[in-house]
Amino acid sequence: MKRIESRSALQTALRPVWAAGRSIGLVPTMGYLHAGHLALVDRARQENDVVVVSIFVNPLQFGPGEDFERYPRDLERDAALLAGRGVDIVYHPPVADVYPEPPEVGLKAGRMAAGLCGRSRPGHFDGVLTVVAKLFHRVRPTRAYFGEKDAQQLALIRRMAFDLDFDVEVVAVPTVREPDGLAMSSRNVYLSPEERAEAPVLYRALAWAAEAIRSGERRAAVLLEGVRTRIAAAKTARIDYVELVRWPDLRPIAPAAKLVPGETVLVAAAVFFGTARLIDNVRVAVPPA
Repeated sequence: MKRIESRSALQTALRPVWAAGRSIGLVPTMGYLHAGHLALVDRARQENDVVVVSIFVNPLQFGPGEDFERYPRDLERDAALLAGRGVDIVYHPPVADVYPEPPEVGLKAGRMAAGLCGRSRPGHFDGVLTVVAKLFHRVRPTRAYFGEKDAQQLALIRRMAFDLDFDVEVVAVPTVREPDGLAMSSRNVYLSPEERAEAPVLYRALAWAAEAIRSGERRAAVLLEGVRTRIAAAKTARIDYVELVRWPDLRPIAPAAKLVPGETVLVAAAVFFGTARLIDNVRVAVPPA
């Protein structure tokens, strides 16, 4: 497994791979890896000749007052986890390699970034799309792997690849969960014992909504209020948002609306437990009446 820090060294390592027409799987991460990341790596290993994992905490996607400085980092721990997974290259560039100068030009996310996390984190997805586009240019992957937990990010990256003609397949990998249902996240380390005990309420509330939809509930207001009420029962929880949107275009479903049989909806939420902002979602195909 090669550990590479610079764009020039990355291109030197990949040039023979490109020339031979071998497939490359890219797993972009911000590090502090967990089983969810490793599921992406394993899928990439199954489907490609060469696997590249990037580890880069991207300053462009953090807003003022967010946790860029304290975001968990442990490169040696991450490298040890990846060493046994068949990874060929770990690309962990410094900020100066990715942004040699403060960028004057970047990508601007449109309507699909207006709701969900984009509402409370303005500019976040502009930063995400910009760094992912740079990674696509640098690695030239055949496939790139993203988790379904970050559903809005996944939808936006797929749309970016379509709109900007990137020759890459964006592969979605199901969310990996703890035994109690909590979605794995690098930010789970921020949780106190009490907050960790209560955090699974987020997934339980979303799972309730999914079952209600499958059982015939079509009223958006009932579903939204049911999720909010269940989350609010946890005393350490502070709701950022609970929303219903259509998948994959992320068009919002108004509380007064009813779900349409045959469409696929995303029930998504972001909740603070103490200082940790956790996101989760469930995707549901609305059954016929």
